[in-house]
Amino acid sequence: MKNTYNLRSIAAKAITQVLEQGQSLSAVIPEIQQRISDKDKALLQELCFGVMRTLPQLEWIISQLMAKPLKGKQRIFHYLIMVGIYQLIYTRIPAHAALAETVNGAINLKRPQLKGLINGVLRQFQRQQQELIERANNHISQYLHPKWLLERIQKAYPHNWQNIVDANNQKPPMWLRVNQLHHTANEYLVLLEEASIEAELDKSHPNAIRLLNPCSVNTLPGFDKGWVTIQDRSAQGCAELLTPCNEESILDLCAAPGGKTTHILEIAPKSKVLAIDIDEQRIKRVNENLQRLKLHAVVKTGDGRLPHEWATGEQFDRILLDAPCSATGVIRRHPDIKWLRRNEDIEQLATLQSEILDAIWPYLKKNGTLVYATCSILPQENSEQIKAFLERHSDAELSSETGTQEKPGTQIIPEITGGDGFFYARLTKQ
Repeated sequence: MKNTYNLRSIAAKAITQVLEQGQSLSAVIPEIQQRISDKDKALLQELCFGVMRTLPQLEWIISQLMAKPLKGKQRIFHYLIMVGIYQLIYTRIPAHAALAETVNGAINLKRPQLKGLINGVLRQFQRQQQELIERANNHISQYLHPKWLLERIQKAYPHNWQNIVDANNQKPPMWLRVNQLHHTANEYLVLLEEASIEAELDKSHPNAIRLLNPCSVNTLPGFDKGWVTIQDRSAQGCAELLTPCNEESILDLCAAPGGKTTHILEIAPKSKVLAIDIDEQRIKRVNENLQRLKLHAVVKTGDGRLPHEWATGEQFDRILLDAPCSATGVIRRHPDIKWLRRNEDIEQLATLQSEILDAIWPYLKKNGTLVYATCSILPQENSEQIKAFLERHSDAELSSETGTQEKPGTQIIPEITGGDGFFYARLTKQ
């Protein structure tokens, strides 16, 4: 049966929702994917994420091809043209097919009269492709980051900021976390080999495996049985650092979508875990992940700044706080972050993080452990945040395995074949 939808127009709609309405791709795409065929899901992702990765370059090229920008209700056709140009530069889709499908997107978007304009712009680009790409590279920053963010990264990492930016602009590697209740990483590697999936073990995380080529979860042995979870190697460090034990009372705060909740329970299946997140929609994902892995936790919606509303006076042996952050360490996974975040967000997020830390600290038992984690690479949210917390709380002590009093915490920066950017600090209550 022939598809009745046009994938390029769907991609243009998704990009419009992000850039004009401030929604994130991770919220927009799953909803759309329910309505399209399996073989189109990967292409939709490639088009939307690819456009976000290379946005300044595509914007500049369109500005050279059109005398007047498309505005208002016609703005979606600007993004449709962008999808067309992205395909011609970055995908192996035959040019004639990319052109035809993109031009036909105008029909699905109920403006067939714009087919001629879209066709003309894309054909003009084809004729001047090499020259326009070279000129774009001379006119715009090759780093493809907004100026404010580039400046923050340069200031924080004067010697290796270029490596970070390069890693941000790559497609992310696909990491698995092997469920140790079922298999060791070595045993699962054998299952992957049998399924003709190339992969390699990670030396620093006992249950982490990197796939040499990303694949659909449906092809992973035992995915539906809970044998394995998709989780970046850096994120796997959180539960490992928490060292949960059976019978302990553990709080996973800001828990959605549940990757870390389930990891805690894989390490300590008899621990009593309470998973809290403020976002009701994302809380559903925590329950789905627990269900797939056949694990149990108490899951509630709640605000990390108001633990008295959901913790009922209880104290915890261990707390994992994966704090809300700028997500500047996971840009390669979520390239729309570059265009959704604003410079002023960083101070607001740092304030929110310190409010949550201060609110939750009294709920940690004496000699208890709190792991503070973010997927950010900015010091304001990380080392500076923990330094200020230690100054405010004399009963908090930093574990020596995560930094020093002067430079608290362990900062991981994104690496092309390695993990995402991440920060951890392990604190004990004296």
